[in-house]
Amino acid sequence: MDETTANEKNSPLQSPFEPAASSSETASEAVWTYRGYRLKASEFTTAMVHFFRAEIQRANVWRQRLDTTTNWAVITTGAAIALAFDPDGFHGVIILNTLLITLFLYIEARRYRYYELWSYRVRLMETDFYAAMLVPPFHPAPDWAESLAENLLHPDFPISVWEAVGRRLRRNYLWIYLILGVSWLAKLTMYPTMIQSWDELMQRAAIGSIPGIIVLTGGVLFYALIFLVSLVTAPLQQATGEVLPRYFEEARGVPLSRAASEDRKPWFRRSRRRKQLVALIITDQAEAIAEIILKEMRRGVTAMSGTGMYTGKEHRILLCALTVTEINQLKTSVRKVDQKAFVMVIPAQEILGKGFLPLEESPEDRKGG
Repeated sequence: MDETTANEKNSPLQSPFEPAASSSETASEAVWTYRGYRLKASEFTTAMVHFFRAEIQRANVWRQRLDTTTNWAVITTGAAIALAFDPDGFHGVIILNTLLITLFLYIEARRYRYYELWSYRVRLMETDFYAAMLVPPFHPAPDWAESLAENLLHPDFPISVWEAVGRRLRRNYLWIYLILGVSWLAKLTMYPTMIQSWDELMQRAAIGSIPGIIVLTGGVLFYALIFLVSLVTAPLQQATGEVLPRYFEEARGVPLSRAASEDRKPWFRRSRRRKQLVALIITDQAEAIAEIILKEMRRGVTAMSGTGMYTGKEHRILLCALTVTEINQLKTSVRKVDQKAFVMVIPAQEILGKGFLPLEESPEDRKGG
């Protein structure tokens, strides 16, 4: 079929890692062609190296911003404790600083999500570009190009807000909260003198017209919430910039022998790919539109015959599989040729074959056979 030939020549996963296919190409360097681009393997590698360096730089910038926020929290904590234990100090300073630390935690979690965005791209390059060069037969994972392209065209955070908050909380802020909590209790119970009764503790804990029992209860509930968040978010492990268990099953308590028997992937990397679609184009200019799809979009297209039941007129129906990033180009191309064309875009659960993911037999099919 025509679409098979078009997709075979333009798969984005072939030439950068494979030698030239024909004898006429062996004398020159292999050429990588995709969606109008023609690059030699060396040019492709050079572009990816520069891209890798740029993503490393961006990840380092956000890594430094994380450290800056933590430094703010440490400095303000030390200043608040010093003010609270001043002879004329008030324990409310520690409470106010606790709220400020919570704000810093939120800011750092947001920065951590940005750091993970750039770190995800770096990990894709490390696992499927550089590591693929070191392990014959030099093939990356089938979905790595789509994953990287999707993240470049439609960036989104690879981890949730709760995972970011929980991870930064367990790494740094939980210890800062503990220091503030111990300091607050020490200020209430031992400074300037040791308390002698429960009533005296309530009197010291009071803030203005707010009774001491309410202040203490609020403090206990706040710290209980902090510990709960740190525990509940611990199983969330989508962060690519962290040193986490290599096997998902190991983190979940599943024996590695069982994981191997079930053919599960050992790499810690989420599979991401662009949304895949199927377009149906009803037109009287099928040949002209098909030529544009084949030559300009580098996508395969299949023609079918159809009859309009209202008019009784015969039309050609073009069937084309593509990704979400190619929809606008398709609509523009069809509009140039036939403004009366009828276009339907249908979401596809999965598209397998040349130009998309390889058509492979699933583990369930192998077991059944």
